Amino acid sequence: MTYTLGIDIGTFESKGVLVDGSGRIVASAAQPHEMIVPQAGWAEHRPDEDWWGDFRTITAALLAESGVDPAEIVCVATSAIGPCMLPVDAEGRPLMNGVLYGVDTRSAAEIEALTARIGEDTILDRCGNALTSQAVGPKILWLKNARPKLFEKTAKVLTSTSYIVHKLTGEYVIDHYTAANFAPLYDVGTLDWTQDLADDIIESEKLPRLLWSTEIAGQITAQAAAETGLAEGTPVTAGTIDAAAEALSVGVQAPGDMMMMYGSTIFIIQVTADRVRDARLWYAPWLFPGQHASMAGLATSGTLTHWFRDQFAQELPRETAFATLAEEAEASPPGANGLLLLPYFSGERTPIHDPKAKGAFFGLNLTHNRGDMYRAILEGIANGTAHVIETYRAVGHAPARVLAVGGGTKNKVWMQATSDIGGVPQIVSEKSVGASYGDAFIAALAVGAVEPGDISAWNPVARTIAPETHAAYDRQYPLFKALYQQTRDIAAKLGEG
Repeated sequence: MTYTLGIDIGTFESKGVLVDGSGRIVASAAQPHEMIVPQAGWAEHRPDEDWWGDFRTITAALLAESGVDPAEIVCVATSAIGPCMLPVDAEGRPLMNGVLYGVDTRSAAEIEALTARIGEDTILDRCGNALTSQAVGPKILWLKNARPKLFEKTAKVLTSTSYIVHKLTGEYVIDHYTAANFAPLYDVGTLDWTQDLADDIIESEKLPRLLWSTEIAGQITAQAAAETGLAEGTPVTAGTIDAAAEALSVGVQAPGDMMMMYGSTIFIIQVTADRVRDARLWYAPWLFPGQHASMAGLATSGTLTHWFRDQFAQELPRETAFATLAEEAEASPPGANGLLLLPYFSGERTPIHDPKAKGAFFGLNLTHNRGDMYRAILEGIANGTAHVIETYRAVGHAPARVLAVGGGTKNKVWMQATSDIGGVPQIVSEKSVGASYGDAFIAALAVGAVEPGDISAWNPVARTIAPETHAAYDRQYPLFKALYQQTRDIAAKLGEG
């Protein structure tokens, strides 16, 4: 018997699975950690504790639970939240905490300056993406401007997956899908790093080597074997961002297939036959040569439900709090008794790309209860998701299939509201483990144990959520969009000074 190992590092929790050749999960493990918010608009992780530490803890748990001989693991693949920005020194040691993906908005000034200097059309044409809080290039420039002494010591700038792969193999690599988020440093036409758009950010030599996600980056070193319990010499893939691995885990393959990931953020990936060029969405080469992906993501989703639980349900047992809140939300009718929520508690990513946007409950009165407020949160996220789906339709790429995955798929109100307001059925696969399961499949692909289409046998369809019509949603969705437009300037001024 042979096995593949997949481990994913998430925003609040890391997960891992050990999978046999038929796709059966023989062991699973999870490890929670915190997102560090040093100040408003910043979001960080500790690379050694939260990324590498979680990897080691989960690997040990999987080996102990399964009793599998590490020599029987034919390949290891990892994914992580991304794109992140982590400077390391010449020995590969982190120089600071890892700066997270688009929820971290610290580089707003650099985004504005680079866009003005290079030109939005040029950036979109060459890099596939407008510069937003999701882009790593401006965050590297922020490092150079705000932390010049650290920048002087920087030998490489990595993302989260790159760091784990380096700890495992000693190699500095990054997959093309992740690299496309390093605008304006990556050219989607040449599939290579570029210096001619902004040569004052960082030299290409200080960026990782480019690979496809299923390419082997290296082998487990003696040091990594000693720290993890894995067998020295085991192949390790280049890996990817968690959302891409999650999409693969539920069968996103053909053009028109769209993944809806219910996690700390809502993240959407649609495979397309050609490149989608629109500043409201993100673009990247897909995991395999010759394929394309169009992405979107909200800034706060599961993060917002965690915030609400921690602030307004402190008396509930932590292990059952979400189930209780879901029951209370279900008791509230569609439309949450006239309560609207703007879910922009960390600004917003797609489609409005407004780091100054603010969260808001609107329409509160003395009859509203906690269930109404929690339902309004779920519906507010669903409204934001519908805004993204509307954008895909506007650019001529309405989804053919929507495949849902992630912890939020267990929440009936959230799932149903998303289908109802967005007007799309959602397919839920048998296994909703997520990115770590996709990692195990990537590992199997990397060593030729499976073909891409085999994921349908690994993870068959379990159920479908069909959209329903509610007058409250028909009325409130336009009001949701209008509420943002009519409060945008106020939100921006609230953040001044």
